[in-house]
Amino acid sequence: MKKISSETVIEVQFYDLDPMNVVWHGNYIKFLEKARCDLLTKIGYTYTDMMNDGVTYPIAKMDLKYIKSAYFEQKLKIITTLLEYEPSLNIKYEIFDYNNGEKIFEAKSMQICYDVKSGTSVYEPPERFLEKLRLYE
Repeated sequence: MKKISSETVIEVQFYDLDPMNVVWHGNYIKFLEKARCDLLTKIGYTYTDMMNDGVTYPIAKMDLKYIKSAYFEQKLKIITTLLEYEPSLNIKYEIFDYNNGEKIFEAKSMQICYDVKSGTSVYEPPERFLEKLRLYE
């Protein structure tokens, strides 16, 4: 499978900060969610498409590495890469300072496909998702 990547640019907002005036560690998860949505939009298979297909992809595991703090009004670039989609959706994230390219954070997430109707895990992606992925091969 060819790796599919997207780029998301965000600017740190005041409400992202903790009392020490750096981005609160939990807000990086919010940044990753935005980047993951951008990747799914690029692929053409969004959370709305998942719901329409009767599946969800809840997070099963996340690995986070905080390298350097991010600050108010700092512009960040997030590179999001789909590593695998079977049997789980595995995504890599790298956050860089937009201006100097310095890496400040990296993460990986694993999401399991879950059939809403049967209440069970599914180990093959929905056909519509596979069709969109084939466009990148």
